[in-house]
Parts: sequence; C-alpha cells; structure tokens
Amino acid sequence: MEKNKRNILVLGASGFVGNHLVSHLLRAGHQVRLASRDLARLARPQWQQCQHVQADVLDVEALQLALEQIDVVYFLVHAMTEGANYHLREQQGAFNLAQAAAAAGVKRIIYLGAVCPPGAQSAHLTSRIDTGNILRQGSVAVVELRSPVVIGPGSAAFEVMRDLVANLPVMITPRWVRSKMAPIALDDLLFYLLSVLDADDCEQKIYDIAGPQILTYEQQMHRLASILNRRIHIIPVPLLSPDLSSHWLRFITSVPEGIAKALIGGLKHDLVSDASAIQARFPRQLLNFDAAVKQTLAQEQTQLVAQDPSMAALLKRRWQSSYSFYPKQEQATVYIDASPQRVWREICQIGGRHRYFAMDPLWRIREFIDALIGGDGMRYYRRDPHHLQIGDRIDSWRVAECLEAQQLTLHFGMKAPGMGGLTFALEPEGHGCTLLVKCWWYPSGAPGLLYWWAMLPAHAVIFQRMGDNIRRLSSQPTFNPSIVK
Repeated sequence: MEKNKRNILVLGASGFVGNHLVSHLLRAGHQVRLASRDLARLARPQWQQCQHVQADVLDVEALQLALEQIDVVYFLVHAMTEGANYHLREQQGAFNLAQAAAAAGVKRIIYLGAVCPPGAQSAHLTSRIDTGNILRQGSVAVVELRSPVVIGPGSAAFEVMRDLVANLPVMITPRWVRSKMAPIALDDLLFYLLSVLDADDCEQKIYDIAGPQILTYEQQMHRLASILNRRIHIIPVPLLSPDLSSHWLRFITSVPEGIAKALIGGLKHDLVSDASAIQARFPRQLLNFDAAVKQTLAQEQTQLVAQDPSMAALLKRRWQSSYSFYPKQEQATVYIDASPQRVWREICQIGGRHRYFAMDPLWRIREFIDALIGGDGMRYYRRDPHHLQIGDRIDSWRVAECLEAQQLTLHFGMKAPGMGGLTFALEPEGHGCTLLVKCWWYPSGAPGLLYWWAMLPAHAVIFQRMGDNIRRLSSQPTFNPSIVK
C-alpha cells in the first residue's frame, strides 16, 4: 500500500482512543469519515471537516453506506456497556464489518484488540480475541494491535485506578492487585495505530504492544498516589475475587459500571506480552509509567472540554483536577404530547412560579442547609420570569447552556464537595417530544461520593416527578399550582 492520503472510516470515533486518533489523521491530511449510532456525539468543532454518518456495526445496510469509497477502517468499537451477552454482539458486529468491507472494496482493517493470556476466563479479553479472529475470516487484510492497559485522559482503566487512589486511603483488595502488566501511554498507542496505516508488510499481522515497564496494579496505584501527593494503604486478601470486587466498584468510581466490571474481570490474569516484533518494526522511545501519568493528568481538563463542547466554558472555569473524570448521573425520561417549543416555555419557568417542578419541601430543606453553612441556597433571584440566557442566575444555580427548545443546563451553586448540574434535553418525537431530565455530578474524592450516595434516594424519585409534572404543565393552557407537587 503506497503512502498517500487515504479515505478512512473510524468506527468508535467518539470513544477514548478514537477521540485522539481522529485529530492525528486530520493533521496527516487524510479524508476522515466518522460513524456513530448517535450523530450528536460527533458534533464537535474540531471535527467539522470530517464526514459524519449514522451507522452501527449491527445494522448491515447502514454499515454498507458508511463504507462506500473507504480505503481503510479503524475498528475501535466494543460493547462492554451493553449488558449481558455483549460478546455476542461484538462478534456479530465483527462478522458484519468483514463482509461489508469486502463488498465495498476496503483495503485494510486496523483493529484495536487486547492482550489476552492463554486460558483467560475474562469475557472481555476473550471477546477481543474472538473479534479479531472473525475479522480475519473475511477477505480484507486485517492488522490487529493487542493492547494492555492504556494510560491516557479518559482511559477507563486509568480512571478506575485514579478514583480508587483518590477515594480510598485504605483499600482491602483482591489478590488481583498483584497481577502484572506493561501499561502503555496513549501517545505510544497512537504512534503504533498510525504507523501500521501505511506499512506494506503489516497485512494480516497480529502485534502485541506494551509499555517499557512491567508493573503490578498495586505498584501502579502506589506510583499514582505519589504523583498525586496522597498516602494509600493496600491490603490484598485472598477471599475477594475480581468478580466480587467488581460489584462494589459502582460505589467507588465514576467510570461507567459495565466498563469497570469488564476491566476488573480481566485483572485476575497477568497481562504481560512480547512486544518485540512491533518495537523492531517501528522503533520508538516509549514513555514510562510516571511520565505517562503526569502527561495524562495535565491533559484531562482539555480532553473533557473537547468531548463536550456545549459545556466547554463551564468545564474550563469549574472543573478541578481533584474531581473525577467521569460524572455520576441519574436521569428520567418522559414522552410529552406537546411541541418542544411548548415544553420549553414550561422548563424556562424553573425557579419561578413552579419552583423546581416537584417535591418543593426537599428543595427548601437543601437550600436551608446550604444557607446555614454560608452558601447562597436561600438567595432567591431571577433576572426575567419567563426567559433565560447563558449566565443567568436562578437562585443558587447558573445557566451554563441554553439552546432554545433543545437543551437547558444549570450549574449547581450550593456548597458541596464536587461539581454538578441539572440538564433538560428535548428531542422531537412524533407529534410531541421526549424530555430527558438528568442530574450529573463530578465528585471530589470520598466526600463527593458520599454526598452523591446520600442524595440518591431523593434523586431516584424527584427527577421522574419533575418530568411528569412538566408533562402535565405542558398540557395545561393556564397555570395550575395543584399540578406541581
């Protein structure tokens, strides 16, 4: 394959690795097409010059359209967040891609897999191997890179480790913390992904990749704690298996639960591989663990801003390095038989005559507690009773995002250990629309997590009631105070 400008399709562009890979491909002058099931996830200013297509590897027809006139496919997709039997969906997606790529005349598929030792009992790791095997059964040349844990901003494996170190000064852990691996820096992984794009002798190759140091998970956590100036104590015990420990991760980390469980399940094995072949073919001075961590911590805020442009200004001002990278979330969805414009008028009354649409005594109690500790909880104020704009104050909240008849985001201004907010999102559907009410929270250490779990019983009820009451209000021609309860 000659070195020239390619037509490249990135499947999984909005994920951790894809986020970073796309910018490198654009800088190299390639024509880049991005595919996602949700086009909104591709709406980023830095990706305006890319083609955007709605596609899913499980939708053969959409996949065929996405592959038209494509030379190379980067396959970065996984299904770990999609519940039980996700490995079957991954395998079906790989089969669909192999067939559709052959029919479209694609010349190469570059697949990012995972290091998997012989006899591994991890569904996540074995599914990564099975996916590569299915891709190779097709007629399109496949280059597979089998990666260990990646150290980079947004890497689920790294963020789980960061949350553990930040939130638990003392950890009673399974013996898997002594499993060995050779974590690789994101920049080094990207170097390899880009290097195999043009190399003629890489077709149908499988490369194990690795960082320059073999470390246990325990050693990595101690090194990270040292960089963060924290003291931690890790006590491995034989009674906790990775499967058991994965169930309490949701209380400790903000990383999506499905991904965190899958990753922890793979840590019962040593993930040490022989990366000599790729190091000989593409020589590079690799970053050690400490350097990779420091680089990651310096880039986290920039990465958060890049992947959520609508919240960029708020994240630049308010997000701190002590906060988790992934937010905790609680949400409710309701269908409303009214236009988005009609529902928007009701949403924009928040803090006014409807107060916060549900369970007003709970809001009052929280505001009173905030006032007691010196906060602004009881400083009631609205600039305009009917209209909102970015920067408006609503009691202790601030309008961070205001897209008419689409989305309203309020930044939570009461005193609390973290950064949070409330988002109302409208999506047209049929003759009406769907309303999403979502609370999000970036906890600051253990106090931030305790605060989130303390609020959860109220959250489990209040957001659904808010949505239901907004639906009732939107169906009324005039104000009826008895609706809001």
